[in-house]
Amino acid sequence: MGLTASVLAIDAGNSKTDVAVVAADGTVLATVRGAGFRPPAVGVETAVDTLAEAVAVALEAAGVTSATHVSACLANADLPVEEEQLASALRTRAWGTTVEVRNDTFAILRAGVAEPRGVAVVCGAGINCVGMRPDGRTARFPALGRISGDWGGGWYLAEEALWHAARAEDGRGAPTALSRTLPAYFGLASMYALIEALHLERVAPLRRHELTPVLFATAADGDPVARAIVDRLAEEVVTMATVALSRLDLLDEETPVLLGGGVLAARHPQLHDRVHELLSGRAPKAVPRVVTASPVLGAALLGLDHVGAPAEAHKRVRAHFEA
Repeated sequence: MGLTASVLAIDAGNSKTDVAVVAADGTVLATVRGAGFRPPAVGVETAVDTLAEAVAVALEAAGVTSATHVSACLANADLPVEEEQLASALRTRAWGTTVEVRNDTFAILRAGVAEPRGVAVVCGAGINCVGMRPDGRTARFPALGRISGDWGGGWYLAEEALWHAARAEDGRGAPTALSRTLPAYFGLASMYALIEALHLERVAPLRRHELTPVLFATAADGDPVARAIVDRLAEEVVTMATVALSRLDLLDEETPVLLGGGVLAARHPQLHDRVHELLSGRAPKAVPRVVTASPVLGAALLGLDHVGAPAEAHKRVRAHFEA
């Protein structure tokens, strides 16, 4: 029988997967990066096959054959029923005695706090928010886009900027520099030219997200329409955080509020300052900070929480990833 690690930690996003094998004392035995995890595009089994490639390499590098517990924080695990479906699929791979699957936002939250207590808002391509308490209580949102009441994330910001820019150019909306800066980014002279290029896919549809930094730059130059979009994002971030704090009865306690994902981690001055301003008014005891730690650290810490590892093990694994 082969040796067994304590935790197999997996953080899987749409674009990449990180795997860490962790011993009971918190020593990181191996880390591996693999391909993205996209069940909606390829199906659950094929997506888990992709995880399996990275896991196999990590276990071999660690010199073990399995783990006591598999802690997997996965993109597209947006609902509890999806978490259980994915956990079932992982159990069939026999990577560990026990398996727990969480939405990948929980990894970012756990990576940024000393104990499993706090709220995280993640704004990257989309937006999501989760919260947890040491007693196991959690707060979360479906985070499925407009059908679940969401607004925000890089994709939404780019779409909103395009909408306002198009209406400004043809007279339906207020004037905005976005009608010049957005097409200029692609070397085009007008919004009409950009609309045509996007529609005919001379500019690939997925490149729309590249316009999000253009929006922030235009806002920084003082354009009122662009600034209003950024302010709306700050409102959404703070609303989600405040609701999560309220659900967990943490509004009256000093509580970390972690800000993660590419949009929030960029610390755009207007967005950053507005989020802090709104939070100070609605949740005065919240302690906001940007988290930049690797999310697989959070998956590993959640795994160590599950197996009841000592505090020294938590410190050791954190020191490894923060070095």
